[in-house]
Amino acid sequence: MMPRILVFDSGMGGLTVASAIRAELPQAELVYAADSAAFPYGAWREEPLVERIAAVVARLIDEIAPDAVVIACNTASTLALAELRSRHTLPFIGTVPAIKPAAAQTKSRIIGVLATRGTVTREYTQALIHTYAYHCRVILHGAPHLAEMAEARLAGAPPDLAAIAGEIAPVFREIDGERTDVVVLGCTHYPLLLAELEAAAPWSVTFIDPAPAIARRVGTVIAGLGMINAAGRPAPLAGLVCFTDQREPGAAYAAMGFERARILAMPVGA
Repeated sequence: MMPRILVFDSGMGGLTVASAIRAELPQAELVYAADSAAFPYGAWREEPLVERIAAVVARLIDEIAPDAVVIACNTASTLALAELRSRHTLPFIGTVPAIKPAAAQTKSRIIGVLATRGTVTREYTQALIHTYAYHCRVILHGAPHLAEMAEARLAGAPPDLAAIAGEIAPVFREIDGERTDVVVLGCTHYPLLLAELEAAAPWSVTFIDPAPAIARRVGTVIAGLGMINAAGRPAPLAGLVCFTDQREPGAAYAAMGFERARILAMPVGA
């Protein structure tokens, strides 16, 4: 029986992860969910955001009956993953800034981390730096508008390279004759702008997209589940995308294989 995997994000960013999972596990049944009513997560306060994520994910689990859940959002993972695991027994795979591989790849020992404002201030992010990049200079930058730019890009709006350059400029540093040479994309939205990021960068760097590593981890988790028991779960839902506000899938979702929409009406503040 095919495993059913729920991929959750605040918006379109998790599509980069869903695409990598589909390449890693072509036999899996993927359902995508976007908490579109609450997007973007980066500006939320911690406590209400944890409760929001927990409520949306609980409803999705009830309706979708997945075998595993991928939290394809750095902000949600660094903040709410422990809470989700405490409330549910099924496996959760999170997304955290790829600081460990960045520290392994850098030659200059100057690493940039582009993320949301929420992710760069989390203790989890600081712990990753202290554990894996203690020998490096790590420049954290909470890009205020990059996720929204990525959403607009995927929806068909032409990218503004000058605006993107302004968003990423703080992580490009020259220190003691060395330059930033690796930049971590600490939000799953950002790989949607990879070509634009490369064009807007003041010099060439390695941008690290976490999606392939997440997909490999999902493959390991699914393999560890053994035989999937689908008794009592909903009929096949492949190609389904769920939103928390009223909208159609749109061309970007359809291009990624999600052509049917289900609305889970969960307005903010209701």
